[in-house]
Amino acid sequence: MPSAIRGLFPLELTPGLLSMLAGKPNPEAFPINSISVNVQDPWDTSKNVDLKVEGNDMAEALQYGATAGMPRLAAWFEELQQEVHGRGKDEGWRVSVGSGSQDLLYKAFLALLNPEDSCLIEAPVYAGVIPMIDSIKCNIVEVPTDYEGISSSSLREILESWPAGKPYPKVLYTVPYGCNPTGATAPDSRRREVLALARKYHFLIMEDDPYFYLYFGTATRPTSYFAMEKQDGQGTGHVIRFDSLSKILSSGLRIGWASGPKVLLDAFDLHTSTANLQPSSTTQAITYAYLKYIGLDGFLKHTERVSQFYGAKAAVFERAMQKHLSGLATWAYPNAGMFFWFKLKLPPVHNAPEGDSNVLIAEKAFRNGVLALPGTSFFPKAQPTPYVRAAFSLLSEDDADEALRRLAETVRQE
Repeated sequence: MPSAIRGLFPLELTPGLLSMLAGKPNPEAFPINSISVNVQDPWDTSKNVDLKVEGNDMAEALQYGATAGMPRLAAWFEELQQEVHGRGKDEGWRVSVGSGSQDLLYKAFLALLNPEDSCLIEAPVYAGVIPMIDSIKCNIVEVPTDYEGISSSSLREILESWPAGKPYPKVLYTVPYGCNPTGATAPDSRRREVLALARKYHFLIMEDDPYFYLYFGTATRPTSYFAMEKQDGQGTGHVIRFDSLSKILSSGLRIGWASGPKVLLDAFDLHTSTANLQPSSTTQAITYAYLKYIGLDGFLKHTERVSQFYGAKAAVFERAMQKHLSGLATWAYPNAGMFFWFKLKLPPVHNAPEGDSNVLIAEKAFRNGVLALPGTSFFPKAQPTPYVRAAFSLLSEDDADEALRRLAETVRQE
């Protein structure tokens, strides 16, 4: 149910109104006067600029704020979605700001799913969502993926053979760009078929896209689901999009935003008002000061530089993989994100004909001085698998070479 207090917050803006509504602290008691942030200029990274949050902006930054996020920041993100995804303001959608997209995803699952509901999840899947769905006690239906992302043909087969009388799934969760863990980016052809199935079988697409701006592929960038449902002229409202500044601005600021049908985001916000009231006003104010300074063009310039940075990191890592893992593993080169997903050539075990990387990676490789994630971590049912996820985002060229040398040494000992 709506908060008895927060539901009335907008009324405080009524001209001439004297409000005794909320127990907001008096800002005169706050000891913080201003915040200064030194940032890079997106057009000239050798140039540093001081931004200051002060006066009324500082007062807003220190006070309780709107559940859905600072209105100015939410409006900035809405303009970004119009620019990047071609979505107009009059299409029944809006933006809700959260404490990172993880926060928004959790509240979305809570709002959309009840126990025993069926939820389509691509597999392997981002490990962070598995505990969320488990906590709701949903019926998880795994949709296979490959190095081109979610298998739309497998999704079709699942839905066409759905048990008679059993309610169809309510949502599909997918990470379409630089998927964590596979690094896969789904092509437009698969996305179109998934969207067509969403319309036919009436489920929502939860488009979790933290790596959208980390696309470094040479082919034309695929279309987001959020843009695609507008472009084909068959109606909007089947896509809820989740974006994040964690990979492109700062993970510590904890700023993400959801874009989707207003009625659904209203439901998400009810969970926010109960759980944490709102995203941090202070980090929102810092974020807005920077985004206002650089503008949409500066933001896109900055993200272009970030994508090139990770593209170079991927190339360095892949050279080390060729050097040390050729003959020991197979993989595909990612077009976005921070991860390589590779299949080790391992001896079979009793419950895994292609071998299982779990003990090798979690125990033996660790003892040999290298840490990665065994593939079983990314399957809701924790099935054995020879796959491994390696993050290349932090390693220098020398460290990448040494890490993969140690891993290869561990594999040869099997």
